[in-house]
Amino acid sequence: MKKLKEIIAGQLLQIKAIKLQPANPFTWASGWISPIYCDNRKTLSYPDIRNFIKIQFARIIMEKWPEVDVIAGVATGAIAQGALVADLLGKPFVYVRSSPKGHGLENLIEGDLKPGQKVVVIEDLISTGGSSLKAVEALRNNGADVLGMLAIFTYGFQVAEDNFAAAGVEYKTLSNYEVLIKVAVESGYISADDLNALTDWRENPENWRK
Repeated sequence: MKKLKEIIAGQLLQIKAIKLQPANPFTWASGWISPIYCDNRKTLSYPDIRNFIKIQFARIIMEKWPEVDVIAGVATGAIAQGALVADLLGKPFVYVRSSPKGHGLENLIEGDLKPGQKVVVIEDLISTGGSSLKAVEALRNNGADVLGMLAIFTYGFQVAEDNFAAAGVEYKTLSNYEVLIKVAVESGYISADDLNALTDWRENPENWRK
């Protein structure tokens, strides 16, 4: 029986939410050249996968953080998934903007969040952890007790591990880069040459092919 991380990795590859193209790499917004591109918002267009992710998030929350009061989504990629999880659990939902709204109340957090409430944050992807932890900081600044974060996928960069540890935030993901590559090899999605390139990138992503 396949483990959860392998099932999720297979689903992400199947619907092309994750693309692996070592021969024709992508350029990230950060300027990094990368053989992988991840857009987990695509999962929302596939009801079976969307629901599976929602159920797994809810299960983990109830196992790890049953005392949760509020579910928070990180804009924009995790707003919908976070709302789905909150609905399944019957919990209030808020979301955190990447920057304050430029008019009206100039909110950074949308929804009704009360000081002292225990929050679990839903994220779609963890890269370096910078934007994810910015959302945690905003919630904490508004008096929330952040219990932890759940994400669909992580690249598993050491800088993310260091950043989350420094911020004192526990996080879990449904799948990760290491498992994804394993599934891609076993399914014939990538060749031996592709595997070498993907391994090299993972070891030094900032300077790959520069």
